[in-house]
Amino acid sequence: MKRLILMTDSSAAGAIQRAGLADLVIAIERRLVWGSLPSTAELDAFWRLEGSGPHGLIELFLEYDTVELWMEPEPNAQLILLWLLDHCGSDRAAASKLVMRPLDIAVSGLGPEGLAKPNPPLVRLTQDHVGLAGRAWRAYRAPTPQAWFDLLDMDLRLLPQLERCVLDLLEELPNVTSGLGATEMRVLELIAPGGVQPFEVFPGYQKPNGCRVFNYWEVGALLDGLARCPVPAVSGLEEGPFTLDMHDDALRHARYKQSRLSLTDLGKAILAGDEDFCRHNPLRRWWGGTLLANERLWRWDDERRLLVAP
Repeated sequence: MKRLILMTDSSAAGAIQRAGLADLVIAIERRLVWGSLPSTAELDAFWRLEGSGPHGLIELFLEYDTVELWMEPEPNAQLILLWLLDHCGSDRAAASKLVMRPLDIAVSGLGPEGLAKPNPPLVRLTQDHVGLAGRAWRAYRAPTPQAWFDLLDMDLRLLPQLERCVLDLLEELPNVTSGLGATEMRVLELIAPGGVQPFEVFPGYQKPNGCRVFNYWEVGALLDGLARCPVPAVSGLEEGPFTLDMHDDALRHARYKQSRLSLTDLGKAILAGDEDFCRHNPLRRWWGGTLLANERLWRWDDERRLLVAP
């Protein structure tokens, strides 16, 4: 039986391919939690580029007896799952090949032996799974977060990680009190003792920042936003912006790593619940299909689990 595995981590995909667990393992690496989303035409074109055959991914599926989706629990992987199911759902022949192995842990954190042995339960996907994924994907791409928030009123158990994904992403909207998302607030909490080096506040395996929405480069950009703005919440960041150019310059990168970070008065007030970052600084960034800006700021009330419209 010919077996194809789809994942979202290229290093893990390579390890699973070497372990001989499938005839082919493909990693779909696209960041959907950061920046503006591609257009429908760009999204469709992406799938044609991803396939190893001349036509695209759907045609590739038809060459295999089973296509297993090994999607990690973090939000970006779950968004790729939604996107994939929505894309393939219209082709019943391709959709009939799909099975899902819901993962409770990040495959990228497993060693070679662990990668060879994961055995999550096998779930054969139905049109109900495809329909739920399509609705959630459209909600995320909508011009406001309202439809995404409304998913919490639905039974999401068909896709086991979806409810947590919905909440994780809503928590990254500007908080109704602080004006910052969950990852930014965790960064401030870790900097609060003072004298903290930048990479001590980045998320990662066995690190104190357990936030899982954003990756290395995205958290670096968030830290830039807290420190390199009209009224900073963080002081002491000696180098930036957090770009590939900075990383390629050994001296600049060394200065960045040696920075000693502390909270400014604004940062302390935000952490105490007395100030709002957005009252003092401009905001303009994408959250799914929503453009967040000071004059059109959707917020999240974490205590009441409510979406607050502008």
